[in-house]
Amino acid sequence: MIDTAAKPKTRTKVKAERPRLHKVILINDDYTPREFVVTVLKAEFHMTEDQAHRVMITAHQRGVCVVAVFTKDVAETKATRATEAGRAKGYPLLFTTEPEE
Repeated sequence: MIDTAAKPKTRTKVKAERPRLHKVILINDDYTPREFVVTVLKAEFHMTEDQAHRVMITAHQRGVCVVAVFTKDVAETKATRATEAGRAKGYPLLFTTEPEE
């Protein structure tokens, strides 16, 4: 005789973990023109003129400023592209990334 009784199926819950976020940080330098920094922030991070100006001034006054927070790949790509935009013009403009706490 074949046992046709329904057996309870065990379900395993898959807990999807949110990807760890990374901050993109603008490092101040004394050589890159302010207007150029604002231009890069607007182009790469889609900021308004006012937002970009505030980020640039904060970095100027404090030495660094968090620009935005993204997943690791996006943060690294944006930081690299923004840094390379400065290098292409001969400026020491620098964006870095670090994990968010």
